[in-house]
Amino acid sequence: MIEIKNIKKSFGDKIVIDGVSAVMQSGKCNLIIGTSGSGKTVLMKCMVGLLVPDSGEILYNGKEFGHMNTEHRKELRQQIGMLFQGSALFDSMHVEKNVMFPLNMFTHDTYAEKLRRVNEVLDRVNLNGVNKKFPAELSGGMKKRVGIARAIVLNPKYLFCDEPNSGLDPQTSLLIDKLIQEITIEYNITTIVNTHDMNSVMETGDHIIYMYQGLKEWEGSRKEIIFSKNKRLNDFIFASEFLRDAKDMRMLEAKGKIDNDRDMDELLK
Repeated sequence: MIEIKNIKKSFGDKIVIDGVSAVMQSGKCNLIIGTSGSGKTVLMKCMVGLLVPDSGEILYNGKEFGHMNTEHRKELRQQIGMLFQGSALFDSMHVEKNVMFPLNMFTHDTYAEKLRRVNEVLDRVNLNGVNKKFPAELSGGMKKRVGIARAIVLNPKYLFCDEPNSGLDPQTSLLIDKLIQEITIEYNITTIVNTHDMNSVMETGDHIIYMYQGLKEWEGSRKEIIFSKNKRLNDFIFASEFLRDAKDMRMLEAKGKIDNDRDMDELLK
């Protein structure tokens, strides 16, 4: 579990995060959503230590990140996996070396032990037999899966995913969403996903935070989002007429008002 308390962050005179508090739950996909400039990326960077908040607290299982000494911070960083937006694979390294990189950095395991772990995580993301392929030989979806394998190779307690579906087609995006969700539940990871993808929101949003101009505008689950009366959130999530109609149908269905095919036909007219 990660708890953030009254986080504030400014750059010069511009307030980017303005007193945000939330609890990121273990074993769940915690999504941070919002338009460009809403502060969601800065919030994630504060959580992983890439930026230092001006004020507030970030607690990992009750321990405040800002008060940790160097040794404790190093231990925590070994418990954090990161899936970058562009996968951030090393072009000069084949898949096996890319995935093994965190093990080389943080463990004293033998090569045989590290190779066994690399093969375990590649198998988990359905990438058997690609050990010696280079990133240039992989599709976009395969690169994302290599990135996930590298992110979980140290058995992290926390997984941060920055726009995991960026650049992927809808079908591949759904596969990546499903994989992240499965891994989150299977290993009881606290997963934080920064995303613009509305499919991700509706498919995997166990816990959703909607950011607007540095503020936490709304918080809830993917089920609750259907019934939200927050206008800014609805304008963001259901931007198109098609999605607004879909929301109306979901609301009616949930309330038991769609009784037969004729009613559905009327709604679709």
